[in-house]
Amino acid sequence: MKRELIINYVKENLADERTGHDYYHGLRTAKLSEGMLLKDQPDASQTSRDIAFTAAMVHDTIDEKVCADPDRVLAELKELFAQAGLDEEAQDNIFFTIEHMSFSKNIEHRYQLSLEGEYVQDADRLESLGAIGIARAFVYSGKHDDKIYDPEIKPAKLVDHDQYRNHEETTINHFYEKLFKLVDLMNTKAAQAEAVRRTDYMHEFVDEFLQEWNLD
Repeated sequence: MKRELIINYVKENLADERTGHDYYHGLRTAKLSEGMLLKDQPDASQTSRDIAFTAAMVHDTIDEKVCADPDRVLAELKELFAQAGLDEEAQDNIFFTIEHMSFSKNIEHRYQLSLEGEYVQDADRLESLGAIGIARAFVYSGKHDDKIYDPEIKPAKLVDHDQYRNHEETTINHFYEKLFKLVDLMNTKAAQAEAVRRTDYMHEFVDEFLQEWNLD
């Protein structure tokens, strides 16, 4: 498969992205998903590796948070995948993964992804944890004019996609509403241990933040 075609498309498509869903996020997610796949499944075929890498690389090009016209991008990806050498079965796997892997899509109903899709979903969720996860949470909130913290605004119980997208939120509440819960949603063995490590780091950060906030 011609990976450089995939990489170059994402680099161009997300060149102006400023909320933590940029080209470098895609590249880290792609490397992480393929690496975890090989860690758990050392005999994984090259096709399986290509599916994981590609789905992870392109997943945010159609994300509603950063893409104004997902249908247009999906059509472009269809052509791109064919040019890169992915067959129809691989393409179907990738399209199902990127259209059903997001946290918001799985609040009410958890979709069953392919083996490769599970590693892509886990890698994307790991990117929301740890030091990079903290940085991405704050840059996203700043871009959307959310408060850093307000003790009068309590964390919400997330019930569906629309409520998740539209409820009043602070960055610190986002840790309680979503980020701290991801560790229990990991699909794969390789992701589980890393999720624990990164989540522990985030707990330390939030504990320190609240200690500094509550000086009385």
